[in-house]
Amino acid sequence: MDKTALWQEFRKNKSREARHQLVLAYLWLVKHLAGRLAVCLPACISQEDLESCGVFGLIEAIEKYDPDLGRDFESYAYTRVRGAMLDEVRRANWIPRTLWHKMQLLKATRERLERRHQGAVSDELVAREMGISTAEVIRLESHFQRLYTLSLDEMVTVSGGETLRLGDLIPDPASPDPLDGIVEEDNRRLLAEAIAALNEKDQLVLSLYYREGLTMKEIGLVLGVTESRVCQLHSRAMNRLRRKLREMEEE
Repeated sequence: MDKTALWQEFRKNKSREARHQLVLAYLWLVKHLAGRLAVCLPACISQEDLESCGVFGLIEAIEKYDPDLGRDFESYAYTRVRGAMLDEVRRANWIPRTLWHKMQLLKATRERLERRHQGAVSDELVAREMGISTAEVIRLESHFQRLYTLSLDEMVTVSGGETLRLGDLIPDPASPDPLDGIVEEDNRRLLAEAIAALNEKDQLVLSLYYREGLTMKEIGLVLGVTESRVCQLHSRAMNRLRRKLREMEEE
């Protein structure tokens, strides 16, 4: 089916198949624009990334194109696709224009010196060639490092020759610390042993208050004593428990 028939079919039914065929018919425009922009891309974005964004721009152009306005589709789509690609470049490249130019000058200077000396050159030599400080060279190099996007699925080698996913090496701030878990478990064990060492009445008061959630008044009804007496029993049980825990820690 030619482009004219495809456009007629899409305008009539808005079918996904017709839209898909139109995307394929104009895919050359996406590749053409991506190829032209690729010559000045920052390191954090690839030509394939541009093409992906360009396809979305092309789909939007197809859906919004109105032939009644008298503009041919290729000119209309050119602006949409190119705009989608430039938006992606601006989003990915957060570095200010002046800093980007300095980084490009640093890159060109280092490459020129490495060709001249037939090998790697020091930051001091690059700094002298550019007329800036060594600290400035290091700062610009650090910006280069931050531009590169790494996949979390990339395999890296750790100590002992073992290979792991890069994502597995990133700590999860929400995950519990294993050491905290061990300490908490040990504390629970000591507390249980200390409570078991108390007399039966002390254990009952603590159990009714902390495990069953009864109030002092309700505990008094259970034990047949006044609320103030329950407070005294609770304080006595807590003091004995603290004393027992200190003894166990010293042991």
